[in-house]
Amino acid sequence: MSASTVSITANPASARRRPVVLGDKKSGANIELVPADNGANADDRAVSGNSKDLSHHSIRGGEAKDLAAVKKALGNSTISPRRARKVVPRAEKPRWLTVVSVFTKNVLLLVVLLGLVQLVRRLSMGSSGSVAEFTDFEGRIAEVEGMLKKTSKMIQVQVDVVDKKLGSEIGGLRKEFSKQIQDNSVMMRTDLKKLEAKSEAVEQSLRELKEGNWLSKEEFEKFIEEFMKGKGGVGDQSDVSLDDVKAYARDVVLKEIEKHAADGLGRVDYALFFGGGMVVKHSEPYLIGKGSTWFSISNRQGVHSDADKMLKPSFGEPGQCFPLKGSNGYVQIRLRTAIVPEAVTLEHVAKSVAYDRSSAPKDCRVSGWLQGQADAAAVDTEKMFLLAEFMYDLEKSNAQTFRVMDLTAPGLIDTVRLDFTSNHGSPTHTCIYRLRVHGHEPEPEMLAMQS
Repeated sequence: MSASTVSITANPASARRRPVVLGDKKSGANIELVPADNGANADDRAVSGNSKDLSHHSIRGGEAKDLAAVKKALGNSTISPRRARKVVPRAEKPRWLTVVSVFTKNVLLLVVLLGLVQLVRRLSMGSSGSVAEFTDFEGRIAEVEGMLKKTSKMIQVQVDVVDKKLGSEIGGLRKEFSKQIQDNSVMMRTDLKKLEAKSEAVEQSLRELKEGNWLSKEEFEKFIEEFMKGKGGVGDQSDVSLDDVKAYARDVVLKEIEKHAADGLGRVDYALFFGGGMVVKHSEPYLIGKGSTWFSISNRQGVHSDADKMLKPSFGEPGQCFPLKGSNGYVQIRLRTAIVPEAVTLEHVAKSVAYDRSSAPKDCRVSGWLQGQADAAAVDTEKMFLLAEFMYDLEKSNAQTFRVMDLTAPGLIDTVRLDFTSNHGSPTHTCIYRLRVHGHEPEPEMLAMQS
């Protein structure tokens, strides 16, 4: 028996079955089937029996019986009988059909070439027209660009003109506005100066009101109390008539006139030289003239002979004072008797008749103590206590009275000391026109207790 081998190879990417090798001992022919494409139905094409598939096979036996062996081998293979088809050999075509087919194909090719040539001509003619149209389009674009450039230049010129006009108008408005600001600033300065003048006038008026001798609340209450006492203390304050107030004011004015007629103040002066007061000690005097020395014109214990002017009425005459050297100094005075102090009065020349008031004392302090029978010029600092501390004001009355600081617990004094630490501008001397000490004499029991 002869053997035959059939090999069927499918595309590994699409075939679902592996190659099948069939053997037959009776046939000596070998048949190899190889699929011509790699499609999705490779299995079907591998086993189909059409002429196209069989044309790719190689038959090596040449005998007719080998075909029967192949069919038998295919019948015994695992290939499904549904897919196996009967192989029919293709008959050869006549030569005249082949010539006719070749001629027809040549004619068709020539026709296609002629069509292509005509198409190329048409395209060339169309391209030349399109070039002309494109050139025309470019010309129009150039014209539009020229118009745009010209329009932009015109717009730029107009913008420049408008800008210049706006700049000139803004400059004029700026100048006008700056001028208005300057005018308003000048007016505001003028108004401010007027306001400053008015404020200064108001301040001056307030200062004058403060410096005026207005009644304080306590003084007014005292006035009302004395007024009610003058009426006998009968009735209410609301029952007071204007005529009653006028009558009472008239009485007060008359009493004040009487007080000023009696030594100007109407108060007893226990330091008055003519009443027994004397200067027992003072700082260095201010002397003018040749041959005038402190020792040549001094009397008791270095006290200057003109020192008593500080305890005498000056009657408002300028120069009737005792000058002390420098802007600070002191004066120690022995009173006519021991008293309970109430106030002190320092006097200077009146402003209406003064030549120069810079020599008036300014910051002053008055102390007092009970000296007794000891040396009048000695100072017992343990017994000394402060009576008053004040500033002499040139804008007020020439005779200014200052109350003793502590009136609740008064003590007896028979000696006072005036210390001044500054004056109103004189660098050479300070003038004391008059110093007065006011108070009342104690009861005998109080005097006995102090002694």
